[in-house]
Amino acid sequence: MTRQVFDVKLRVIYSYGRAPLAVKSSMLRKSGITFDDRKKEILGAIVRSHIATGDPVGSLGLAKQSKERLSSATIRNLCAELEESGYLTHPHTSAGRVPTDQGYRYYVDNLIGPARLSRMTTVTIKQRLLDEESLSSPQRLMERTSKLLSQLSGNVGIVVPPSISQEVLHTIEFVKLSDQRILVITVSRAGRVQDQVIRVEAEFSQDELNSTARFLIESFNGWTLAAIRDEMVRRLTEERAYYDKLLKNAILLCSQSIQEGDRPDVFVEGASNIIAKPDFSNSERMKAVLKMLEEKDRIVKLLNECVGTSMDATVAVRIGSENSATDLHGCAVIATSCFYSAGKAVGRIGVVGPTRIEYERLIGLVDYIARVFGRVLDHGAF
Repeated sequence: MTRQVFDVKLRVIYSYGRAPLAVKSSMLRKSGITFDDRKKEILGAIVRSHIATGDPVGSLGLAKQSKERLSSATIRNLCAELEESGYLTHPHTSAGRVPTDQGYRYYVDNLIGPARLSRMTTVTIKQRLLDEESLSSPQRLMERTSKLLSQLSGNVGIVVPPSISQEVLHTIEFVKLSDQRILVITVSRAGRVQDQVIRVEAEFSQDELNSTARFLIESFNGWTLAAIRDEMVRRLTEERAYYDKLLKNAILLCSQSIQEGDRPDVFVEGASNIIAKPDFSNSERMKAVLKMLEEKDRIVKLLNECVGTSMDATVAVRIGSENSATDLHGCAVIATSCFYSAGKAVGRIGVVGPTRIEYERLIGLVDYIARVFGRVLDHGAF
């Protein structure tokens, strides 16, 4: 194949002094505490230190880092206020503090600065997603994207492409099998191929199946599979459907095959990374997360809940108890939708890891990979 060259010039830049533009809060929490500069400094320092080390953070260490030269006593008082308001907790009486889900949420919404990926990282992303292997097929691109997310984040990388029913039909083929079964081969304009076997009550010859396939391809050029299905359902009410055998066959075969194949694929890489993290040292908790990652429907729901109904390229973050699934109350989800340049969504990607995750870097990583991913599909290189 001829390799296409893409000039992908993408930057991840947030405005200073406000919540990052590429971050959407999935849940806002309110409290009566007033955040002055000192509290922001202490909470930010605790979150960054805990993310880096995994250890509780004591007042002595914070005093050494303090830009305002705060004393240990002042820091202890500030920590007590933050803890009372739900932003910090401490695992033991004598231990230092660690962030709560609410503390992480405030950090993500208010204390993260510009997320700039290193040049080495952006070069790696382009090399992996723009090489001939990734451009050979949408399936291979999605596999490599989930693997790249996992490798660069050190967590679980997920890619959920849209259902093939949301893509434009290129060709469809019906192959007669035994026992009133029919093999349906659907190819989208983007190059995605889906094979499925449906069972029908009516008896069809191969010639009838070929004629029906030609009718669909010629009549619905440029239509998405979902739009074709809806049109077939609408035509069921027309009188013509009762005596036009070709239309009747098309309605039966197309509506059933698209309906049965309307589940998106899910690409998950890096589940083994969970095992190596001390945050999942509890075996029951680890098993629950790993089990969830094996269930495609739950993964789709997870990313859909995180991103929500947003129709722009914002990066959404769900932290701990903000996730509806109790199995993920110890996890953070960072996800976004991917788009064509025309604004049409082409799937969702994300990272799942412990709440003690590198939010600033991984928000930038997910955002950048999503943009490259969308650009590749947009150019129709397959």
